[in-house]
Amino acid sequence: MNARDLLLRTAFRHRINEPNVEAGCERLVALAGEDIAAAEFHDAVASALREGLIREPIRLPEGALQCHWHLELTPTGVAAARALLATDPGTP
Repeated sequence: MNARDLLLRTAFRHRINEPNVEAGCERLVALAGEDIAAAEFHDAVASALREGLIREPIRLPEGALQCHWHLELTPTGVAAARALLATDPGTP
C-alpha cells in the first residue's frame, strides 16, 4: 500500500494530534503497523493536502503558545478513505 493511502486509512480510523510533524509520523507508523520513511510521509501529507483530502495539519489553537500537528480528513478525504476501505478493509 502506498503512503498516501495508508495515511488516509489511518486518519479515517484514528485521531492523530501531536506536538510536531515528526511525532505525527511516529504516531501514524505506530497505528498503521507499517514502517514509512519520513520522506514518504512528508510526500503523502503534501499530496493529500494538494488534493484537498486533508485539512492544513499545522494549527495554532487560540491561546496556545505553540503550534500542534493535527491530521484531519476533509469530506473528500473521508470519501476517498471509504472507497479504499471498500476495496480492501484490512488494517489499519
